[in-house]
Amino acid sequence: MARNPAGGAVSLHRYAVATALATLCLIFIGGLVTSTESGLSVPDWPLSYGRLMPPMVGGVFYEHGHRMAASAVGLLTIGLAVFLARREPRRWVRLLGYGALAAVVAQGILGGLTVLLLLPTAVSVAHACLAQTFFCLVVTIAVVTSPRWENAEPAARGMAFRAGVVTVAAVFLQLLVGAVMRHTKAGLAIPDFPLSLGRVVPPLSSSAIAIHFAHRVMALVVAGCVAAAVAAAFRSGRRGLKKAASGLGFLVVAQIALGAATVLTKKAVPVATAHVAMGALLLGTALAFTLGSLKRSPALAREGAGERAAAPSAEGVMAWQ
Repeated sequence: MARNPAGGAVSLHRYAVATALATLCLIFIGGLVTSTESGLSVPDWPLSYGRLMPPMVGGVFYEHGHRMAASAVGLLTIGLAVFLARREPRRWVRLLGYGALAAVVAQGILGGLTVLLLLPTAVSVAHACLAQTFFCLVVTIAVVTSPRWENAEPAARGMAFRAGVVTVAAVFLQLLVGAVMRHTKAGLAIPDFPLSLGRVVPPLSSSAIAIHFAHRVMALVVAGCVAAAVAAAFRSGRRGLKKAASGLGFLVVAQIALGAATVLTKKAVPVATAHVAMGALLLGTALAFTLGSLKRSPALAREGAGERAAAPSAEGVMAWQ
């Protein structure tokens, strides 16, 4: 039966969506810091040149701007955790909020360490990956607090769900490889496209070439996973899933095009930064698609009532509630 508890309040959902959008903007700004090589423009932390507000010139504009945006997202996350604690009856959703709060605190500490330790690759990559993990947590909260989610019925974990899970994992792994590539400065180790050093498979004569080529191979893997998710969505016949899958397909094509443009423009700042942000958007969309596959409209649920009566366990594995 459809339900609409306090946790599905429109205000809470909108706040979660705003936090997710702010996080996406923060990832874009973080990409600007890397693209402009401004990571050490402010050499101290938590202050900036010993001040709360240094002169916003040169690379300081990007680095300190990133810190200001991160502080804003941190405050939004505190508010989200409090909002969930007061308005959300589902314990697992409240735990997601607390997890997001813990992640944003850890992210701030990692950001400080990247500066104090002079941008070590391991810490910088961990900082990038935790940003994506935090984004996934906030996207999940935004999805499961929506009235549409609350009023929908559980759906069996079919092919669309499985394809979605694999896609999310593949995109996250691709973002990890991309972060390693950016922070080891391997972005132009293979300067041509679509070939790699004039070949389909380049000579893997250095770690930089190997990392860059792995990123290209993973792009094909991600595209294949998205294609499988799109096919599963259209086989399901569910309009909402088909719409989400179409968006996912568009994003993966746009992301590959941005990756190619990043190489061909020799990492032009706007293009390379858009590539970073689009990767996060692709991850968030894949996650929303996967979560959406766990629910279906009450009308569709009623149409399948006879089938569920014959096999009641097919719908009874919904652990989200």
